[in-house]
Amino acid sequence: MILKRFNSKIILNFAAVKLKQTIEMKKSGYLVILITLLFISCNGTSGSKDGINTGKTADLKTDGGSGNDKPAAGKPEHLTAQTFKLKVMDYEKNQQQWVFEGDKPAIVDFYADWCKPCRMISPILEELAAEYEGKINVYKVDTEAQREIAAIFGIQSLPTVLFIPMQGNPSAQKGALPKESYKKIIDEFLLKTPSTTTN
Repeated sequence: MILKRFNSKIILNFAAVKLKQTIEMKKSGYLVILITLLFISCNGTSGSKDGINTGKTADLKTDGGSGNDKPAAGKPEHLTAQTFKLKVMDYEKNQQQWVFEGDKPAIVDFYADWCKPCRMISPILEELAAEYEGKINVYKVDTEAQREIAAIFGIQSLPTVLFIPMQGNPSAQKGALPKESYKKIIDEFLLKTPSTTTN
């Protein structure tokens, strides 16, 4: 199917190249923390890990991705395939290139309820959604419920967080990071201004 061939490669290539170019790690301690946290990530297999099935919690159902309810202010919004196409990318219409549909920079958290690192970063993303309200949109995609999106974007490790600037290509980060790392990516990649960009 042409959609499945689309471009997990494009997105992941954007992710690998752009994030490395955009955020330079100057402290070796930061690199050690990053590598350690990357090993915390879950693999992208379906089902429950260690027999744990937490089910959906109330705070993970703020919008349900229906597009009919407005998410609470300063909270991540859950997306379905339909709302993903409207707010992030219409992958059926744009199969060969990245075309962002959003009105402000965005973060998309690909998660599953059974994934412990996903649960670790969930409150961090809620805090960031509140802190950056009006500047960025924070979205969540349940990879168990939205398998089509996960397959198209080649999500194999959870959590995977996609950072989408208004112009240019998105970048992806696999695994859980501390809040300060996410803030750095937001400030230097999503909200960068031309006057602060150095080459």
